[in-house]
Amino acid sequence: MALAFEGKVAAITGGASGIGLATGRALLEGGATVVLVDRDKAALDRLTAELGKNCLAQVTDLLDAESCDAMVPEILERTGRIDILHCNAGSYIGGDLSETNPATIDRMLNLNVNAVMKNVHAVIPHMTERGSGDILVTCSVAGHSAIPWEPVYSASKWAMTSFVQIMRRQMLPHGVRVGQVSPGPVASALLADWPEENLRKAKEAGALLDPSEVADAAIFALSRPRNVTIRDMVVLPSTFDI
Repeated sequence: MALAFEGKVAAITGGASGIGLATGRALLEGGATVVLVDRDKAALDRLTAELGKNCLAQVTDLLDAESCDAMVPEILERTGRIDILHCNAGSYIGGDLSETNPATIDRMLNLNVNAVMKNVHAVIPHMTERGSGDILVTCSVAGHSAIPWEPVYSASKWAMTSFVQIMRRQMLPHGVRVGQVSPGPVASALLADWPEENLRKAKEAGALLDPSEVADAAIFALSRPRNVTIRDMVVLPSTFDI
C-alpha cells in the first residue's frame, strides 16, 4: 500500500480515537494528508503533534448545527480539496427502548444519521465538480441484522445502509464512489453502554475486533481501482455469533 494515497486529502469524523484514528494512521502511512475531525481539541492537539505535518486537526462538534455546517467549508479552505470523506463518528444506545430517554435518542440519531447526511450533502458539490472522490461510512453489522438489545442503534445503522446504497447510485454518474464498512463489536469506548453480560461474554470469547482490523477493511475499499466499488464490507470477529 506504499504511498497509495499520495496527494490525496482525507477527512475523518470521530478521528481522535477508535476506528477513525486507526484509519487516519493507515492513510497517513499511504501518503495522504489526513484531517482528523473531532470535538476533543486536546486529543487532536496531541495527535497532530505525534503524527506530523500531514495530519491536520479540525475541531468540530457534529451535534452543533453551526459547527457541523462549517466543517466541510473550513476543511476546503485549508486544504483546497477533499478526496476522501470518512463519516465515522457515532454513538451507541443499548438495552430495551424503555430504558433510555428522548434526549438520548435524539443525540444518537443526530450523530449517527443526521450528521452523516449533512456532511455528505456538504461535500458532494465539491466532489461532483471535480468528478472524483470517495465517501465511506462506518456502519455496523447492526445495519444488517435486528439486534434485540439495541433497537435505537440498529435502526440508525439500517438507515445508514439505505442511505449509502441510494447515494452510491446517485453519485455513480459523477465519478464519486460511496460505500460503507460494517464491523461487528469493536474494542472501543463505544461499547461502554453495552449490557455488561454481553460485553463480558464477548471479551471471554474473543468476539471483539481491534480498530486497526476495521481500518484494514476501509483501506482495502478506498484503494480499489476506480472501476471497482466496495458497496459494503461486513467485518466480524470469527467467534462472533449473530
